[in-house]
Amino acid sequence: MVDRSFLSWPFFEDRHRNLAAELDDWATKSLGRIDHQCVDSACHVLVCDMGKAGWLRHTGAPGDEKLDVRTLCLIRETLARHDGLADFAFAMQGLGTGAISLFGTAHQQDEWLPQTRSGRAISAFALTEPQSGSDVANSSMTAQRDDNFYVLNGEKTWISNGGIADVYTVFARTGEGSGAKGLSAFIVPANVAGLEIAERLHTIAPHPLATLRFTDCRVPASALIGAPGEGFKIAMSVLDVFRSTVAAAALGFARRALDEALARVTSRQVQGAPLINLQMVQGHIAEMALDVDASALLTYRAAWAKDMGAPRVTREAAMAKLYSTEAAQRVIDSAVQLHGGDGVRSGHTVEKLYREIRALRIYEGASDVQRVVIARQTQANM
Repeated sequence: MVDRSFLSWPFFEDRHRNLAAELDDWATKSLGRIDHQCVDSACHVLVCDMGKAGWLRHTGAPGDEKLDVRTLCLIRETLARHDGLADFAFAMQGLGTGAISLFGTAHQQDEWLPQTRSGRAISAFALTEPQSGSDVANSSMTAQRDDNFYVLNGEKTWISNGGIADVYTVFARTGEGSGAKGLSAFIVPANVAGLEIAERLHTIAPHPLATLRFTDCRVPASALIGAPGEGFKIAMSVLDVFRSTVAAAALGFARRALDEALARVTSRQVQGAPLINLQMVQGHIAEMALDVDASALLTYRAAWAKDMGAPRVTREAAMAKLYSTEAAQRVIDSAVQLHGGDGVRSGHTVEKLYREIRALRIYEGASDVQRVVIARQTQANM
């Protein structure tokens, strides 16, 4: 039984506690029946089901609504504990339309958010390029103004939902300045001429990922999100919100690993006694529990601070993302070790968790990049 005592912490309101209980019940009844053999099909089903159940309404904030980061984190933690692909599908609906929610015009929000929040359209966030991963300011894809259009040329890679998305938020260089000052954000429907899927990418934890190629891809000027040259600010603002949710997903994986480990060491007998009686095993469990609680505190501090009106939570979100993803790797590794040979058997729960967690230490800012962010923010606060 998963520990829910953290829900009594002052970070949360009753609506958060009720949501967590309702989602856990829905996930228990609904997620186990979804066939994961074809990842693309599974993602379509997951988005559709979560849309029908109302969970995706939390991924977009039209009009005067605000994205509630604590809600996003609770949903990601709960889904990750049940099914890593369900967490992925939910997260991408929020990240993919985050720029529209935070900076889009009323028309842009009215056109796309009802579709993504209902599960009728799948969204994606296209920021990374072959030569600029963490260094967003080094992006080279271009968007040149041509009367009432922008013409996009270049490539994006490691794009989650690439190949299955209906709409992409794309960042390209419009030239208002050098580096970060010359980027802009655009809404690009998947069926627009000049956009092609150059390559589908395969990883140790199967997710839909692709390289996108834009060749004289024309989008109307109305597809611009915010003002020209605001793309870097928009991207960082979106990541400022959703980086905390990556920490929450890692926390969900870690909680599941701890649960699996506890079940194993209390039921497995060694020399006539449960494994949990061994002091060395108790030490592993203690360290795992410590990592889980420390991750939860950092994650929900960052989410709470954002919800309470902090304009930026760059330092808090970076701390949560760094610690929670690294801690989850440790917790899951210990769970694999405590399971012995079963821990590395293909398809076993902890084996799947071991593959799922690795990417979280890379995407939306690799761990070493988070260390740089934390150091710089700490110095700036002195």
